[in-house]
Amino acid sequence: MKNPALGTQSRGEPIQTFLAPMGTPRLPRISHGEGIYMWDTGGKRYIDVSSGPVANNLGHANPRVLAAMQAQAARTAFAFPGMFESEANADLARLLTDQAGPGFDQAFFVSGGSEAVESAVKFARQYALSQGQPQRWKVISREPGYHGGTMGALALTGDKHQHEVFGPLIREMPKVPAPFTYRLPPNHTRESYARHCAAAVEERILAEGPETVLAMILEPVGGLATGALVAEAPYLDEVRAICSRHGVLLIFDEVMSGAGRTGSFLASDHWPNARPDLVVLAKGIAAGYTPMGCLLAPDHMVRAVADGGGFMNGFTYFANPLSCAIGLAVLQEMVDQDLVANAAHQGAVLAERLRAMIPHCRLVGDVRGLGLLLAVELVADQDSKRRIPLEMNAPAMVQRIAMEEGLALYARRTSRGAYGDWLMITPPLIVTGAQVDEIADGLARVLARFDAVLRAAGV
Repeated sequence: MKNPALGTQSRGEPIQTFLAPMGTPRLPRISHGEGIYMWDTGGKRYIDVSSGPVANNLGHANPRVLAAMQAQAARTAFAFPGMFESEANADLARLLTDQAGPGFDQAFFVSGGSEAVESAVKFARQYALSQGQPQRWKVISREPGYHGGTMGALALTGDKHQHEVFGPLIREMPKVPAPFTYRLPPNHTRESYARHCAAAVEERILAEGPETVLAMILEPVGGLATGALVAEAPYLDEVRAICSRHGVLLIFDEVMSGAGRTGSFLASDHWPNARPDLVVLAKGIAAGYTPMGCLLAPDHMVRAVADGGGFMNGFTYFANPLSCAIGLAVLQEMVDQDLVANAAHQGAVLAERLRAMIPHCRLVGDVRGLGLLLAVELVADQDSKRRIPLEMNAPAMVQRIAMEEGLALYARRTSRGAYGDWLMITPPLIVTGAQVDEIADGLARVLARFDAVLRAAGV
């Protein structure tokens, strides 16, 4: 017998998931959630420390969102945009572009971040054609970096291990180094390395041939590939100037960093001189209540593409009325509850609590990020910044210990740990001061237990 959600039954039990190797311990089964907390079917409570995969910005069971979901479903859950306009789509686009500010006048809604990234690249390509530049097709991205799991987005993702597996299926795009601030090459300061990485963008454009380069895509504040990386100040301004100089579009992937998480509605707001041409959003704009992604674009680019025959892009569920109504309720709740300001305030408090762990826990190498997009990089030794041995599989082990301690924690590594291990500390934007303390105290317990495991193993 087949279970379409889980796999093929074995001895009466379904395979747990396609994502985990056979023999992996079963995960707890979710019962319900409320606010920043979740409960399994055994009654155990967990703090949603990472908002799932940095998505549940409003927490769980928000009454306003649930009411909007029910009301829209009662009217119509689906209407294809090629046949009908949707009031929910128009209202969400209006509120979203108001929050995004000047230069982001139009919104194209899809079902998630990978679709949104691919939509941005397709749109950029059609815009280049509308400008009589058919030779532009290359999109520069960073190594490491993450832009999604579909084939087009994977071509932009800077993860060597994934490219070893899927490389034959895709046309890999040019890469440049990410401007890390923690582990620096010899003879570099944080600022000098930021300038070096910006210069590498121009060098790559020139090497590829400026007339062939369509766009540069990057995360203004890093997500899972770099653990909340915030480049030193010169970097984004210089990248913006370089792209403008060569007619290259600049795309900000704000799938994680957008929708208020960094303490500003768009992370790009922190760098007013580095305003991108296009912005990609997902995750937080619907806060996990429905799959949703979005491309933001300026009027003049949309008009050019429309006049050239229209945007050659669409998906079954793009601009879905039910999802748009849910997204509208999420965004209105963020505005009414002033959650962007709460993210800035509580993020600063949480960052200080995390940094206070450094003198007391040898495993905390770095704390970085903006607002409530924070990460803790784990090390075996603070002075040398030595990584925890790969065979210890630090992300998986910390996650397991955290679940035992009642913390649902998102731990990551890129390229099989080539760049380190980190914990994403990204609670919902509704988090309170008391809950920040609860998270910090719980994380200290988790790391103390993990440290004991490492010491017992001689690490």
